Amino acid sequence: MDQLTALKVFRAAARSGSFAEASRKLGLSAGAISKNISELEAHLRVRLFNRTTRRRSLTEAGSAYLGQIEQALDALDRADETIRLLSDRPAGTLRVAAPLSLSLVCFSRIVPRFLSAYPDVSLLLDLDDRKVDLVEGGYDMAIRGSDRLEDSSLMARALTDLPHVVCAAPAYLAKREAPSSPEDLPRHDCLRYTLSDRANEWVFTREGETRRIAVTGRFQTTSSLAIREALLEGLGVGLLPLPYVAADLAEGRLVRLLGDWTLPTATVYAIYPSRHHVSPKLRAFIEIITDDLKTWSDRPGGRLAAAWPGR
Repeated sequence: MDQLTALKVFRAAARSGSFAEASRKLGLSAGAISKNISELEAHLRVRLFNRTTRRRSLTEAGSAYLGQIEQALDALDRADETIRLLSDRPAGTLRVAAPLSLSLVCFSRIVPRFLSAYPDVSLLLDLDDRKVDLVEGGYDMAIRGSDRLEDSSLMARALTDLPHVVCAAPAYLAKREAPSSPEDLPRHDCLRYTLSDRANEWVFTREGETRRIAVTGRFQTTSSLAIREALLEGLGVGLLPLPYVAADLAEGRLVRLLGDWTLPTATVYAIYPSRHHVSPKLRAFIEIITDDLKTWSDRPGGRLAAAWPGR
């Protein structure tokens, strides 16, 4: 016996006073209605209905049993309806893990746009430059930037590319001669982002030639924005995603170095557990991020365009 089905059959028959009406309401055959009631009575070892040729009426035990199960079945119906609504439209709480630096620089428009568009969604945005365990942390999605995404059972959707630049402040270059080739970098104070896969080795390419340069310096940190602040203070040479320093380059607070060499580009990914049953709230968030990041660098007056017109 499927007890849940039997309970729903019993409730429908009890409320309507008719097995035939319960059959029409539930879309089950008359035989299936009778079979479920009989099996439920056998399970409970009581008679739930008084039966005549024309009418079905609840016994005392049947009336008491209906009072006990109705609240539970109604609660299940409400739960089913809630889940159906969640599967049809963006609603509920969306938990997202994202890098602090990237979020502060690139996501300033995305959060208000998303929350304004979907008033039934709450957003929990956990900002940390370190990688988090998506499943263990209970996140719906994580944003990650990498030039080589590790193998994973998780789904990954590319959102945008982040070009990188090497730069320094005019104050630093007033004291130290600007590097004319990657090989000059070991003689400079190189500010290093320790969460990068290549914190201590910067890779340059030009016309099919690749040079891997071991770099050192007195300052290293887990924050890209801390690297930017150190650059502005004239503490050394740094390698950062272009969006983080685009305004500084455009307005002369920083100077791009070794511009005839190409640096690895990091791709920003949306990482989520499965391509199956992607919730509407997650789908909506990914669509807004994709749309925003796809166009942000090309907006009129965009800092990225101004800082790197030949990209």
